[in-house]
Amino acid sequence: MTDTADREIVVTHEIDAPPALVFEAFTDVRHLSRWFGPDGFTTTTKSFDFRVGGEWDFMMHGPDGTHYPNWIRWREIDPPKRIMVDHGSFRDDPDAFESTFTFEPVGDRTRIVLRNVFPTKVLRDQAVEKFGAIEGGQQTLGRLANYIVAGTHHQEEPQ
Repeated sequence: MTDTADREIVVTHEIDAPPALVFEAFTDVRHLSRWFGPDGFTTTTKSFDFRVGGEWDFMMHGPDGTHYPNWIRWREIDPPKRIMVDHGSFRDDPDAFESTFTFEPVGDRTRIVLRNVFPTKVLRDQAVEKFGAIEGGQQTLGRLANYIVAGTHHQEEPQ
């Protein structure tokens, strides 16, 4: 058991695509806006700067019409293996949590692991109970898989 086990949520999903292709779906806002978020949600981006220290400021729209402000700062980008971010409702949110996405090759597939670590157990429990964070994480990774497998995501072939 890690020292963060009572403050974390871990969700995994296998995608029928290589890690480079799955990783690419995180690097371009055109892709993110088509799959990011739980089932029934849409995403509107205010600003997007994919680089270490860059930020993604966006609004998630729930199926019930509720709007959820979101903000991400990219902390680590290691293509095509890993992305680490700070994720909150707004810049410098004291309740922001750390999200790490790892992209592990499994044959010609990718196992993506999403690990969220919250500042406190109370915030982790609130994310699970009030916001359905485990189901939401599973649905988000499922939407990513469907987006890639459906062929709506295209990676340019090397010349």
